[in-house]
Amino acid sequence: MLDKKSKINKEERAVLVGVVHKDQREQEVMEYLDELAFLAETAGAVAVKKFIQKLPHPDSRTYVGKGKLEEIKNYLQSRDINLLIFDDELNGSQITNIEKETDVKTIDRSDLILDIFARRAKTAQAKAQVELAQYQYILPRLRGMWKHLERLGGGIGTRGPGETEIETDRRIVRDKISLLRKRLSEIDKQAFTQRKDRGEFIRVALVGYTNVGKSTLMNLLSKSNVLAENKLFATLDTTTRKIVYEGTPFLLSDTVGFIRKLPHHLVESFKSTLDEVREADILLHVVDISHPNYEDQVAVVNKTLQEMKTHDKPVVMVFNKMDLYIKQTFDEWLSEETKEQIISDLKARWHNETGGNAIFVSALERLHIDELRKIILDKVRELYRIRYPYKTDFFY
Repeated sequence: MLDKKSKINKEERAVLVGVVHKDQREQEVMEYLDELAFLAETAGAVAVKKFIQKLPHPDSRTYVGKGKLEEIKNYLQSRDINLLIFDDELNGSQITNIEKETDVKTIDRSDLILDIFARRAKTAQAKAQVELAQYQYILPRLRGMWKHLERLGGGIGTRGPGETEIETDRRIVRDKISLLRKRLSEIDKQAFTQRKDRGEFIRVALVGYTNVGKSTLMNLLSKSNVLAENKLFATLDTTTRKIVYEGTPFLLSDTVGFIRKLPHHLVESFKSTLDEVREADILLHVVDISHPNYEDQVAVVNKTLQEMKTHDKPVVMVFNKMDLYIKQTFDEWLSEETKEQIISDLKARWHNETGGNAIFVSALERLHIDELRKIILDKVRELYRIRYPYKTDFFY
């Protein structure tokens, strides 16, 4: 079971650490650390410092070099820091060695994401999925991690499996993984039956990077009340609503957001949730156009969809947060003509790249939402015509 007694320590202050490999740019790693800081904030910590080191490959013992670790240690000694977060995955011995040198709790990006998922999990399915991912994460780290996991007093990275004592037997952990897989298999069968029972409806799924506004759009399009927060992974469980536009019914689903370096075992655990994407007929790829690295986020989502073998589905690119984009891009000295030209060029570029399947909206300001509804309706009706040519009177 998940340790339900664990709580995030609100005073937790973190130092973030990243390594620039030979095929990366320093600016790129800094952007990763900015995202890691947002992840830490979502988990309840404050990132107070970032360290970066250029290395041809990570140090097998402490991930960063001896000199850099000494620099980090010196910084920690003079300040009230109680958490080190590395942007890449660490093995058990690396965690143990770093903690021995610094005397500060150490976790990696995967552990941090798992912690957030553990906090966000509400349903039995989501809790079982997160628990399975946690055990899969721990299993290869058993030898070096148990000291790290014994600290159940609270804080990020300690919301791990176990309530009163740490299991040190690999067989027991594997048994737990096996039991969780069986439980999830049963839940998957139930979910598959539920999806099957939805009958002949066309299915539309919202996909995208985490925190791009999918849930806010879901609320607008379906007139429902799905949790929408300015935090990463606000939505874990898929929410599906039946919608009727101009007499045409379809199903709209909001799904968990994607992110860079999403742990593989987490993707595997959330298979049933991601099945909503696999079984969708139309994908609405929501993008935060105001984010400085939105193109990288688009690439991450496209790569994930390709890995899920769903990249050949009809996709509508929904560029959200145009209100923020305008505020961040334009100053008061720009003429209206120049502003219009910049927006026109942006739209022309993406309409060209998507074959006309792009729309620019603001869910917050409700900008162009009616146009988005029209696009969805046209796509849904087109698929109904193809799939049920003799039932067109039913869908119009």
